[in-house]
Amino acid sequence: MELGFTKANSSNLPRVDLLMMGEFLASNKDFCSVESRNVKTAVSSRPSYGDDAISYVQLKRDGNLCVVKSKICPEHKVHGKLYRVTLVVDEVNETVSVDCHDCVASQGGCKHAVAFLMWVHRRSAEPSVTSVACYWMKSKLSKVGTTIKYLTAKDLSNAKPSLPSNSVVLDKFIEEGRKRQLHNCELIKFQEDYVPDIVITFSMHKLVFKYKEKSCDTCLEKLVLTDADVKLIEDNKVKVVFGTN
Repeated sequence: MELGFTKANSSNLPRVDLLMMGEFLASNKDFCSVESRNVKTAVSSRPSYGDDAISYVQLKRDGNLCVVKSKICPEHKVHGKLYRVTLVVDEVNETVSVDCHDCVASQGGCKHAVAFLMWVHRRSAEPSVTSVACYWMKSKLSKVGTTIKYLTAKDLSNAKPSLPSNSVVLDKFIEEGRKRQLHNCELIKFQEDYVPDIVITFSMHKLVFKYKEKSCDTCLEKLVLTDADVKLIEDNKVKVVFGTN
């Protein structure tokens, strides 16, 4: 811990609300440029990364300013050097700035700066509790391979995805697909009224599912192909080959 700093916890972190965060992102071209279309910002701000990568949070107050420092674990090198990130909050004028000091992409607005900013914002939005959570600790990502032998996908995120219950878009898509007689769309194929193209019905895959015979001879006995079917298969080069094991 640096001189003059104290361990950060849920009771002494500065407040970073949506307006402060929005003003910072809107005034910083590295995170809102037309070229990136905010993709970098959206990916970096996800809780599944920030909550597991941020560690050793410390802070110091000097007048109106609150300086919060943290170390962030690289996402693809969990045992590599931790990146130092500094967040400065003016608690009177309600402004914020954040910088990453070790990432090679920090001059162009790296994801570690956004991840730390969003992390402080999420901690500010959490309801107050009687217990105090200390943030001076090793990150979950850094523990992988040492105290934690592995992480499952479920452990990486506490987020609960919300799926829309409105199927209007899907229904319109399926309706349009039927009008255009699409046969190469997987969504259309799983509809009850789907009728495959006649050429596809002669494919090896479809014939195996249709007859489901253990013996090749039995399958050949049931398989009936007219001259027109054979001509259609030849013209479209559909693979209908049966062999013995």
